[in-house]
Amino acid sequence: MTRSAERHVLQFCHGYDGPFLDCARQYASLFAGTGYRVTTVFLTGAADTEVAARCASDEVLFMEYSSSAIRGLKLGAISDLRKIAASRNFSFCIAHRFKPIYITLLATGLPVIGVHHALGDYQRLTRRVFVQFFRKRLSLLGVSDAVRDDIRRLLPKWPASRIQTLYNRIDLEAVQAGLVSRDEARHSLGLDAQAWIVGNVGRLHPDKDQATLLRGFALALEYLPANSQLVILGKGRLEQDLKELALELGIADRVLFLGQVPEARRYFRAFDVFALSSDHEPFGMVLLEAMAAGVPLLATACGGAKEVVEGVGILFPLGDAEHMAQGLQHLAAMDELQRRRCAELMLDRLRERFSDRAAREAFWRLPMVAELASRA
Repeated sequence: MTRSAERHVLQFCHGYDGPFLDCARQYASLFAGTGYRVTTVFLTGAADTEVAARCASDEVLFMEYSSSAIRGLKLGAISDLRKIAASRNFSFCIAHRFKPIYITLLATGLPVIGVHHALGDYQRLTRRVFVQFFRKRLSLLGVSDAVRDDIRRLLPKWPASRIQTLYNRIDLEAVQAGLVSRDEARHSLGLDAQAWIVGNVGRLHPDKDQATLLRGFALALEYLPANSQLVILGKGRLEQDLKELALELGIADRVLFLGQVPEARRYFRAFDVFALSSDHEPFGMVLLEAMAAGVPLLATACGGAKEVVEGVGILFPLGDAEHMAQGLQHLAAMDELQRRRCAELMLDRLRERFSDRAAREAFWRLPMVAELASRA
């Protein structure tokens, strides 16, 4: 293969499931107007023209590995990525999650910016030893200060300048353009047009702690509007347990489990409040989507959620159903003027901290990026 004379950035993603397709778009958009061409490579997932079109990249390649094929040493993926890297004049690589970081470091000699989307990625000793070996050409980003600080704690000998934060973000205009009206959203979801609705979106999994959500709603119910409902979008292994808990709490008739709803963020205006009870959420993209819809927020005061919500919503201690109930009561008492002011504050926060523009400015100010750009 002939190497191109143009400057290229390699973006290497594990897959495009869930929020990770938009993560690919987010990072590709950092290079708009910079003269770099972005090649996005997906390790897993079938080739898909719609996925490629949504990546905001100059080129999208699909390795099409199955999850089972990338266990162990991942020699096939390493060989394939080496060929891609040899064919273009890549300045550096942005790799999302640990497996792509591992493969890129072994397949290429490129400087790598590794992006971590979860807490605890370096709890394994083998991972700490591996990245220490490649420390000279590896820098790390966390999607929140909570993730960044977790990495710094587990890699204490690394200089702080090599482990930084770049927040997740949304294309605010695109998200708002996709929203449907309150009435249409409620009709599509089969919800009562007159109900006061607390919404939650997420997997039915211990990490999301919907049990606290149910308990807090039950405690608050007598102080909420007479027609209040809790609506949960998502599926998972705890569905039956949560339904049994709702029965035990005497609120089964007030709780609706709607299952997996495609493009759920389009319907967020159906909610009067958005509540997130997650256990140490690394970030919480659903919070940004609720903010874009103008829905008041209630979230646990831990992980990345605190960084998103603090100052524009209500926080409560992890697992504390009583304080959560108090938060619901406070939000239920808001009048229309207060709701509008809350929506304005949330939009300001999105633009200042969680927009593509804000992320682009923050990215190019990072010392690790300035150093890489100076070499190109």
